Amino acid sequence: MIRVFLTLVLVAWSTGAWAQGQLSALARLSGDGVTLEERGEGYDLAIEMTRSVPWRVFSLADPARLVVDFAELDWSAIDEDAITSVPGVAALRTGLFRPGWSRMVLTLEAPFLVDAAGMRGTQDAGARVALTLVPTDAATFAEAVGAPESAVFDLAQPPRFKGHDDGRFIVVLDPGHGGIDPGAEREGVREADLMLTFARELKDVLLRQDGIEVVLTRDEDVFVPLEERVSLARAAGADIFLSLHADALAEGRANGATVYTLAEEATDIASQTLAERHDRADLLAGVDLEETEDSVALVLMDLARTETQPRSEKLADALVDGIRDATGATYKTPRLKAGFSVLKAPDIPSALIELGFLSSRRDREKMTDPAWRLKAAEGIRDGILTWSLEDEAARDRLRR
Repeated sequence: MIRVFLTLVLVAWSTGAWAQGQLSALARLSGDGVTLEERGEGYDLAIEMTRSVPWRVFSLADPARLVVDFAELDWSAIDEDAITSVPGVAALRTGLFRPGWSRMVLTLEAPFLVDAAGMRGTQDAGARVALTLVPTDAATFAEAVGAPESAVFDLAQPPRFKGHDDGRFIVVLDPGHGGIDPGAEREGVREADLMLTFARELKDVLLRQDGIEVVLTRDEDVFVPLEERVSLARAAGADIFLSLHADALAEGRANGATVYTLAEEATDIASQTLAERHDRADLLAGVDLEETEDSVALVLMDLARTETQPRSEKLADALVDGIRDATGATYKTPRLKAGFSVLKAPDIPSALIELGFLSSRRDREKMTDPAWRLKAAEGIRDGILTWSLEDEAARDRLRR
């Protein structure tokens, strides 16, 4: 029985191509595709595909999840309803995880162990992965599972920029969610898709200003771990970092844009719930953001935040004013705080913009209207320009 996290990689490619990540041939589901059958108290999971590709499997806790990664497997033919209708299955997600890698996350209502796992060829030159899951107790499961060190594979190569003391102003836009994590969904509108579209439109608006450069943390429907989004911003030499979202409320009603800054304690319960829901995306990557840091590092970060946090607060205020002036569509309390991990860079003024609520028909209609989004983008641009002028003036006064 496999009692530790299992990382299997079956390579059907040359070592050089594998090491360089140059796999390009796409595998697709074939035959019965993905099937899940009860086996006593456990399960048999089978995945049939048109060709063999590198793959791996491991388990994660809280909740109990089976994670299966493949190099370039197209999941579009999967019958998700058939899988989620099996008793004991809580959820299923599939999609692009990293460029060239796709992921399936199967959430079960009870802990399990991977008892057997393997890939074999089929008569039609395809391949079949078979996994056997058996029930176990919570303590044994907790000891046996965990993500491999390469759970996020290799971090994307960040863009390289020269120092920008030449007047350039670099804005990093972070379209929330993506890939296997679609974010909020209402009436056929996915947060990940909508925010990527808006980020591209906002980029176009910002680039019309001389001296502004814009970097996107993702420019396709791909999963980017929260910690990597911040790393990309730092590598780009970001002057500011803006994370873009459009959430949905499970209960109650709310309309309008909201701008968040970082705080150890959220402004309200709703803000804390929202932050937890966004941060939960990294469970899909198996990333533990609670890294141990020594006391010196903590002091240095606190010192950096002493300067950065007030600048972030003023940036958020300017963004609220810009969006309100351009669209008139802001939440009743448009300035809130919460512990979003994506805002935790101690050295970059950062804000998270909830452009609206997908759970609100009024907001949904606005956010899916290109003309309204253009107004919102122009409002954000105005907020950035106002803040940058005020921030530079304040820094000049400090230098004197």
